[in-house]
Amino acid sequence: MTDDATVVLLVEDDRNIVDLVRSNLLVRGFEVVVSRTGADVVDLVRDHEPDVVLLDLMLPGADGFDICQELRSGSSIGIIVLSARRGESDKVRALNLGADDYMTKPFGVEELLARVTALLRRSRAGSDVP
Repeated sequence: MTDDATVVLLVEDDRNIVDLVRSNLLVRGFEVVVSRTGADVVDLVRDHEPDVVLLDLMLPGADGFDICQELRSGSSIGIIVLSARRGESDKVRALNLGADDYMTKPFGVEELLARVTALLRRSRAGSDVP
């Protein structure tokens, strides 16, 4: 990857979703860093400086809501929640804690890519994405 590549941190424990999302991002020129537990997210953000975090809420050993809040408290990084939790209260909570967007599983990859691009466009006004 080049130094100019857009970095996406994918925080997801489902191997099938990781493979699907990662392969689609890679083919479009994104660099992808994966966390399967969420326990190392803060370190990964510090070490890789991702442009966007795709965050599952239900992770082994970590609470996605807490991760979202922690990320937002120290950064303006783009956060898109990807969750099987469909309730309005979960969506509202995630958005109020700092998520920029919320998609329920199952989701379409093209829609996800469009939302990532839109988020990057807003956060990087005037630059090309990825």
